[in-house]
Amino acid sequence: METLADALAAVTAAAGTDASAWDRAGRIPEALVRELSRGGLLCAQVPAEYGGPGFSSRDNGELTAHTGSLCGSLRSLQTSQGMAAWTVQRLGRPAQREEFLPKLAGGALAAVAMSEPAAGSDLSGMRTGIRSDGDTVVVDGAKIWVTGAAYADLLVVFGTYERGTGVAVVPGGTPGVTVEPVGNPLGCRAAGHADVRFENVRLPASHLLAASGAPLPMLVTTALSYGRLSVAWGCAGLVRACRIAAVRHASGRVQFGEPLAGHQLVARHLAELVTAEHLATLACAHASTRWDEGSPDQAVAAVLAKQIAARQAADGAARAVQVLASAGAHDDHVVARAYRDAKLMEIIEGSTEICQLLLAEHALAALR
Repeated sequence: METLADALAAVTAAAGTDASAWDRAGRIPEALVRELSRGGLLCAQVPAEYGGPGFSSRDNGELTAHTGSLCGSLRSLQTSQGMAAWTVQRLGRPAQREEFLPKLAGGALAAVAMSEPAAGSDLSGMRTGIRSDGDTVVVDGAKIWVTGAAYADLLVVFGTYERGTGVAVVPGGTPGVTVEPVGNPLGCRAAGHADVRFENVRLPASHLLAASGAPLPMLVTTALSYGRLSVAWGCAGLVRACRIAAVRHASGRVQFGEPLAGHQLVARHLAELVTAEHLATLACAHASTRWDEGSPDQAVAAVLAKQIAARQAADGAARAVQVLASAGAHDDHVVARAYRDAKLMEIIEGSTEICQLLLAEHALAALR
């Protein structure tokens, strides 16, 4: 995929009309997802030398927002694939990048496995173990709510390793890997959420990323920073979709002799939706600029963008449902999907509360 315009057109063609059906079925056709992967559209920041589009964070953000405005589940797969690719790109040695990145930009599907039954916000509680055994690596443990795992050819698994943290790339079909889809998720229902068990899963030593053994914060922040910014851009797109739907409805629906938009309390909701979209987009654009500049504060900028955009998405989706009332109170409607999807965005890749704590820590650190 050569340009952002081409990428936007491809995603529109893929997801422009079928998101509701995918949401009901809890599945996106795999052939379509793989087609997008072959175009590099699920991890568009992969450099051209590895077969990817080589988009900047800003261009990839615009693509992610557009996808988010069409289908939250497909955007979730973009986030997962992008996190997996970024983790390999940043934590792998050159040979590992050459092995895995062309696959991720060329048709393979991936997911990142971090959370566990007793380790969500506090990933220091991870019990999944990764250990070296001669010329192999063995993975044992269990992960929950792994977005994209139901589709994944490759699972990028975080676990304890030596005195630090390890990251292993596990092919989904490896003996000992069990994938169990999460039933009836609240939102992003077609994103392939699954619980995954690893029982004496043995891999070539080359599947252990080079940075393994480093402290947990360093490795996890690498993946989460990408994920947080991707989620934030997706939320900006979600608010955009809500704003468009609410304005269309309020302009055409007549009550008490005039369009809904002519009633001041309804107009206030529309104004707040416009504000929410701009706040989310500006926060994301700032974070992507810091990312593209290689700024030392890019991680905190990603946290800030995620915090702002997720909160605006949840509030904006609620306002859109309020404006549409019964017209939007069907699971098939874009604002109903957005209402459900947005709530998850306040939880994943660092909950609202965790983001608040991180931002407070950053503020306090500036005084030291």
